Amino acid sequence: MTASNADGGSHPAPVPAVKASGPTSSPWLKILGVSASASAVLLIIAAAAAWLLTGGNAALSAVLGGGLVIVFFGLSLLVGHFVGRSNPSGAIGMFVVTYVVKVVGFAVVLFALGRPQWLDGTWFFAAAVATVLVWQVAEIAAFSKTRYLLYGDADTQTGGA
Repeated sequence: MTASNADGGSHPAPVPAVKASGPTSSPWLKILGVSASASAVLLIIAAAAAWLLTGGNAALSAVLGGGLVIVFFGLSLLVGHFVGRSNPSGAIGMFVVTYVVKVVGFAVVLFALGRPQWLDGTWFFAAAVATVLVWQVAEIAAFSKTRYLLYGDADTQTGGA
């Protein structure tokens, strides 16, 4: 778009300094990236501490405990992303369904694995709990920066209210 000026020349129309605000489009992948990154940093630290203090099996146990949490929490955000693209208001409802599936899935994985001889239960549990805490803090921090359109604009065809 161009604007004409008094001297007859045309100049590009000025670009507004601030874009209009609106809802964040499909924020779930960004939240997944932030949460997974924070949790991965924690797991590196936990695995290093476990290896230094207890040994290789403890480090592997910490990675397995935290890794299961990352996988199961990540699945929820992926479901939210794919459902949210076609039905943004339905994404929250799908989180509830996915939560139930995750709890059952997590229990199945734990019971199917049993407790191998090499698994250090203390490091597995500590890393899993720490990963849940870090994931939740990162997820809430990332989620708090998203924008949602709560109320649509008034219907302009009928003149509003």
